Amino acid sequence: MKKLRDLDLNLLKILEAIVETKNTHTAADKLGISQTSVSRGIAKLRETFGDQLFIRKAHGVEPSELAIKLAEASQDMFNPIIKVVESYQNFDPIKFDGEITIGLNIFVLELYGDGIFTALRERLPNAKFNMIYWQDQTLPSMLNGEVDYMLQFEGIPLPQDIYQHKLIEIQLCLIARKDHPVLSKSSEWEDIQQLPVTRILIDGIKTKRSPIEELFLAKGFKINMALTTHSLSVLVNKLANSDAFSFGSCFMTQGNTELSCYPLPTLPKEHRHIQINGGYLQSKRGFPLNQLLQQIMTSYFASISQPSFS
Repeated sequence: MKKLRDLDLNLLKILEAIVETKNTHTAADKLGISQTSVSRGIAKLRETFGDQLFIRKAHGVEPSELAIKLAEASQDMFNPIIKVVESYQNFDPIKFDGEITIGLNIFVLELYGDGIFTALRERLPNAKFNMIYWQDQTLPSMLNGEVDYMLQFEGIPLPQDIYQHKLIEIQLCLIARKDHPVLSKSSEWEDIQQLPVTRILIDGIKTKRSPIEELFLAKGFKINMALTTHSLSVLVNKLANSDAFSFGSCFMTQGNTELSCYPLPTLPKEHRHIQINGGYLQSKRGFPLNQLLQQIMTSYFASISQPSFS
């Protein structure tokens, strides 16, 4: 008896046809193959399952209980595959009314969430959306298939189970109030090292120190961290009403006349920009919904013009 893993699945269709018709000639006609092919198929089935599959009779064959059970199991096996194929062929973004969960880095959610939601709603008008910020439990949820798509910064440790693709590279700068008494004149380390600093807290990243703290330590300075918060609006409020600054993007100043962008201090090239990646499970690569989500995100970020500053 051969191992089941070596079984040609086409033989199961022959088995089903014979069980249904109880006649090898009729089964051949039903499948559109020759009688010889059916006979060879029966022989190969017997090599795998033994001789007691069909009992020959005067005008056909009588399937054994084993053959009947195998035919039922075969149908149960092929039905999910058929549904997957149909879902690919019949996927219609306009009619799709399922639930979609997007996990976003909190900074990305605060800064781009509204635009992303508008882009999603235009392409998937009947879908139900969950747009959540990335937390400690988000990665396990994604690996379990509960999160359909993620937006996260490059460099965040993620397993190979998640396929990632670049969406945008954001140029960094210093963000502070307009006409800042120090930054409007200089943003060199010696001039800014005593200034209060603010930063956004990002859950799901377990490091002893933040990248900002590492930068200060590398220069031999002690950081004056005046505010850490999950809220971009709270951070902006602090920046607008104090001498504090933040490492960020000029996107933070859009629509806010109280804030300005200032040049970065001297930094290695890799610290002068940050990349946002999109991603989803490797096992869902090729799924129509995930392909569409990738397309929507790529188009949205491609349409963004990064603010410039002098």
